[in-house]
Amino acid sequence: MRSHGRGSPRWKGRDSGVDDKHMQIGEVAARTGLSPRTIRHYEETGLVIPSARSQGGFRLYTETDVARLMAVRRMKPLGFTLDEMRGLLDATDRLDAAEPVDGIEREALLERVRAYEQTTARKIEELRLQLARAEDFAATLRARLGRAPGEDTSTRAPAAHA
Repeated sequence: MRSHGRGSPRWKGRDSGVDDKHMQIGEVAARTGLSPRTIRHYEETGLVIPSARSQGGFRLYTETDVARLMAVRRMKPLGFTLDEMRGLLDATDRLDAAEPVDGIEREALLERVRAYEQTTARKIEELRLQLARAEDFAATLRARLGRAPGEDTSTRAPAAHA
C-alpha cells in the first residue's frame, strides 16, 4: 500500500477496504468524466498516482487526486504535453507542500506557474480563433444550403454550439 506522502489511508471497514475519504477508480471516473483506462494511463505516466491501495489492491483516490485529474483534464484540450502537465503539477505540489520552500525557490516556482498561465491564455485565444473560423464555415454551409434549388431550410435545426 502506497500513500505518496498525502496521509495514510484509514479503512472504513473490513468488507469494503475503502473509507469515506477514498474513492475507487469507477467513482473517480464518474466525477472527472475520464475513463478508468485514461486514469490508469495517467498513473503509468506518473501524472496522478493513487494515494493508496485497498487491501485487495484496488486503486484508492482522494479529493487531492481528483483535483489533479481535473487539472490534467483541463490542460489536455489546450494541447499541453504530458511532460508540461507534469511540470505544472510538480510546481504546484512544491508550492502547496507542508514544508515551505525558501523565498528564491518559491519565486522560481511562481514564475513557472505564471509562464503556464501565459501559455494557457495564448492557447485559449488560438482556440477562440479556431472556433470563430469553424462558426464562419458552418454559416457558409447553411447559406449555401439556403441557396440550393428546392431546399427548405426553415425546418433545419441551427448548428449546435459546444
